[in-house]
Amino acid sequence: MDIVVFGASGRVGSAIVQEALKRKHEVTAAVRRPEAFSLQHERLQVTAADLLDPTSVTAAVRGHEEVISAFGPAAGHENDLLRVADSLLEGLRAAGLERLIIVGGAGSLKTESGEWLMDTAGFPEDYRALASAHANAYEIYRGSELDYTYLSPPAALVDGRRTGQFRIGLDRLIVDEDGRSSISIQDFAVAVIDELEEGNFSRARFTVGY
Repeated sequence: MDIVVFGASGRVGSAIVQEALKRKHEVTAAVRRPEAFSLQHERLQVTAADLLDPTSVTAAVRGHEEVISAFGPAAGHENDLLRVADSLLEGLRAAGLERLIIVGGAGSLKTESGEWLMDTAGFPEDYRALASAHANAYEIYRGSELDYTYLSPPAALVDGRRTGQFRIGLDRLIVDEDGRSSISIQDFAVAVIDELEEGNFSRARFTVGY
């Protein structure tokens, strides 16, 4: 499959690129500064793209089959998530593409008590603006005609190893027997590429965790 990955220079984005390459996909890493992207592979192309510019999005995705966005905003610019959502929708529409997988946020997942995670007492205040922006961006994708999949991570994405073993849920935060909600970045990337290949969550949100 021929895919474009936005946000490929980030921790999650680069893991997604490597997982896709491991599974023999053709990958284009769409990044703001191609000269700073060091990963090299025979099936990897690197292109410059500005996710805030729909025309740039169109140029980056035209001619490809599927698109993954692992964009993460800089601190203080959380609402760029909303601008990026609008830009992606416009850019993909102009390129004639309909399929998009979005790496989202965990804050709008519900806990066992039925609360949004970001509304719980222990949620870090420093992450509240980011969680709220992710939740608002999710509503933009939901309201579109795009064939989207929104993948919310668990509460913690950690460096670790690729096991290929994790649980899958929908709108509820996945926690282990000790109440922890986490997954390795490497296994999260496995979940992204599993969805790319299998398409089990068309026009839906799902989450993963140990």
